[in-house]
Amino acid sequence: MSHPERLSSSGGEPVGTIAEPPRMNGMSSESLAEFAARHGLTQSAARPRLRTYIGQVWQRRTFIWNFASAKTTSMYTSSRLGQLWQVLTPLLNVGVYYLIFGLLMNTKRGVSDFMPFLVTGVFIFTFTQRSVTAGAKSVSNNLSLIRALHFPRASLPFSYVIIELQQLLISMIVLFIIVLAFGEPLTLHWLLIVPILALQLVFNMGVALVLARIGAFTPDVQQLLPFILRTWLYTSGVIFALGEFSKRLADHSWLIEILKLNPGSVYLELARTSLIESYRTTDLPRWGWSDSNLWWYAIGWAIIAFAGGFWYFYRAEERYGRG
Repeated sequence: MSHPERLSSSGGEPVGTIAEPPRMNGMSSESLAEFAARHGLTQSAARPRLRTYIGQVWQRRTFIWNFASAKTTSMYTSSRLGQLWQVLTPLLNVGVYYLIFGLLMNTKRGVSDFMPFLVTGVFIFTFTQRSVTAGAKSVSNNLSLIRALHFPRASLPFSYVIIELQQLLISMIVLFIIVLAFGEPLTLHWLLIVPILALQLVFNMGVALVLARIGAFTPDVQQLLPFILRTWLYTSGVIFALGEFSKRLADHSWLIEILKLNPGSVYLELARTSLIESYRTTDLPRWGWSDSNLWWYAIGWAIIAFAGGFWYFYRAEERYGRG
């Protein structure tokens, strides 16, 4: 075995030696990685294989639901009205939008039952809006939990979207009452709201996963989201019928095609056509949509958003909570 290298001063006299690498039971430090691999030891924060990761998330489905339920219960405990705010908030938004856009700006022209139209749009779009906002904060707001416990981090954005789903289900009761109160009949088409909300839930989870990763490493995105979501609201036909503007955009066919592919308006249109018979049977132009096109768009957006969002979030799994 070669002798350790000697260090010399300017006069050439040896002043010390470099120590040999430490040994563990006769094993040099260079072979520790091999030793760990041989005994099945892995890095505690290492990203597992995708199939394993999916299984870990599925195993924690009960935790995801219970975590969301606990958050929902505690969210309004400090206010006098408590969980009534889950219903009051979208209702107040409806009142503001009706006053400004329905009365002052008269955007209700062409829509026979504007109040059910508006309430459905606000309630359904709020589900996506709040899911995206909550997803962006889901990782950064739970750093202490991430650093203390080992679990798949995708559980957090999933939980926050479930919180918004639980709040939506309560709001839907109010939505049904309002739609019925304005003379819309209760038909079998109402049953379609179940698969519509299921597809929207899957879409929201995918977008929340994307924003969760971005928000974890770029907190400034939370400051930009209100402006992005407000623009999305106006271009999704939440407060006015997009079909009314098809003639105005006749010279911009490319813009019409983009608006037709907008997932926000796709889920809104499906919800309105299932709950509002007067809207489903109206002659109001709806961008040339047919019901079959809407369903294919809704399914496609749900698959693309969820699969892409899950993969994007998963790729940074071992980086969450570091810093």
